[in-house]
Amino acid sequence: MNRITQTVRTLNARGEGAFMPFLVIGDPDFTTCLRITGELVEAGADILEFGFPFSDPPADGPVIQASDVRALEAGMTPPRAFEFLDEVKRRYNKPVALLMYYNLILQYGEEAFYARAARAGVDAVLVADVPIEASASLVTAARAAGVAPIFIGSRLTSDDRLRQVAEVAEGYLYAVARVGITGEQKAMDDTLATTLRRLKDAVDVPVLAGFGISSPAHVRTVLAAGADGVICGSALVRRIGEHLGDEDAMASSIGHLAAALKGATMPN
Repeated sequence: MNRITQTVRTLNARGEGAFMPFLVIGDPDFTTCLRITGELVEAGADILEFGFPFSDPPADGPVIQASDVRALEAGMTPPRAFEFLDEVKRRYNKPVALLMYYNLILQYGEEAFYARAARAGVDAVLVADVPIEASASLVTAARAAGVAPIFIGSRLTSDDRLRQVAEVAEGYLYAVARVGITGEQKAMDDTLATTLRRLKDAVDVPVLAGFGISSPAHVRTVLAAGADGVICGSALVRRIGEHLGDEDAMASSIGHLAAALKGATMPN
């Protein structure tokens, strides 16, 4: 069983939701990003999700875009990002997922990318700009390397597309809690419970919800709606930009928020 699936199932069995925070690798620099990762682990992160910085991320809002820019300006490249993941693997025994854009994988080479990801301890990869209909070669390369191919589901996903996803889904399904781009929101979609029920009925993997989750109240709402876990990115990443030049304040702010988000996944 994929480590992410196993982790989520174990947590759910004791009434707990999974917490998966997201960072762009290399924001604001290699060393500080490693420190922030340590803060997330210390705060209770169950799974770590990372993105390779990309100049034109169509699924991401301004907070993640700014994070991409900072990481690129700090010199982050795909080979260097894999070195970062090697270090994460050495330091922390945590499942790791990647959120990628296809051009980075294309330039690296599909089979080479997934093989290198596996060596770096990556358990799953979501390629945000490749739909299920165009994913056959990626699924083949991922499975050959022992990496779970991840797909997105939302209230807009057709029944036909959901059936196609169900045929190849491994690891988990990324449920979009709010249709649109990534970013903090004041409230969750009021159709979320219906969407999650439909997604969970269709696939035999955990369903983790992301996009817009930024507070403990959001976490509790999403888990109560039926998600097996939550993914949080922008709310954490925003704190990097707010504390540039003060690494201690940055790490403390992110650690406190992550601990609060994880605390909201616990049973009452």
